[in-house]
Amino acid sequence: MANYADCPNYLSEFLFYMLTIKGRSQRTVDAYYIDLRTFLRYIKCVKLVNGNPDDPEFFDQLSIRDIPLETVASITLSDVYQFLNYAASDRDNNAKTRSRKVSSIRALFNYLTVKSGVLKTNPVENLEVPSVRKSMPRYLTLEESLELLTHVDPASSSYERDFCIVTLFLNCGMRLSELVGINLYDIRDDTIKLLGKGNKERVIYLNDACRKALDAYLVKRKPAQGVKDRDALFLSSRGTRISPRRVEQIIEECLRNAGLSGQGYSPHKLRHTAATLMYQHGGVDIRVLKEILGHVSLSTTEIYTHVSDRQMEKAAKQSPLSGVAPKKKSKVPKVPDSEDE
Repeated sequence: MANYADCPNYLSEFLFYMLTIKGRSQRTVDAYYIDLRTFLRYIKCVKLVNGNPDDPEFFDQLSIRDIPLETVASITLSDVYQFLNYAASDRDNNAKTRSRKVSSIRALFNYLTVKSGVLKTNPVENLEVPSVRKSMPRYLTLEESLELLTHVDPASSSYERDFCIVTLFLNCGMRLSELVGINLYDIRDDTIKLLGKGNKERVIYLNDACRKALDAYLVKRKPAQGVKDRDALFLSSRGTRISPRRVEQIIEECLRNAGLSGQGYSPHKLRHTAATLMYQHGGVDIRVLKEILGHVSLSTTEIYTHVSDRQMEKAAKQSPLSGVAPKKKSKVPKVPDSEDE
């Protein structure tokens, strides 16, 4: 766990509050830290040292440890707007990234005014989140998913592990962090307990493919004496819990073997794939899908209600009016005009 030693006290207290009291995951709190460090570096540049935030060598080396609370208290809504403009124009942050920064800034000021009470006014109380265009999730088709499963390298010593990882992604729709965090005692009969965002637990059910893949892997899993992390389900070659980056590399290799690399697919896209296949081919109700994926809001899950081009084509062909055709006109002999005679 990061100790945030380079943070001023009010920022480190906020981060630990989000981690321990609000129950945010370490990854989420680290994202808060990165966003707020960038924000405070910008504030230091324009308010304290009269530096140039456009100079990356200067900007990225700035310490925020000595930024006093009085400087934070002097921040205005206009300062935040200027920072967001800087993030967009100079750091090439897209709307989604800027939206996350806004959420981080709002959370900090809410803590400083409402929770800790060290500030009297909240300058970002009316700060709006940048509009983010909702795009369709990228996913593999059913045929591509089957192709991916057949291209897990059977000659690899970790074939059973890698095949199990791909199978769980494609069938269960779990997040990368959830898969890496699975412990042996989380598996009971045909269920797995997952630890999702915000440290929220949920239980998902395993189908026959997942059960068979797990059984095959557990037979090959290292014996206890060669394992450093005995609880972890998925292990590295060193006997430690497999890292998220190693899982990403496994997926990248399988995609490359299946001829699907270079299309922006990733473990998270396999989560999209599982959700899409369950909805389109399994007829899973959207509310059930919400629980499977661990979404807080149904609106998040509704993105999977999109339909494929093939389904739209099928719907068009099944229209009750699809057989209507224009009547053929009977040929009438042409009467020549007087000018043609």
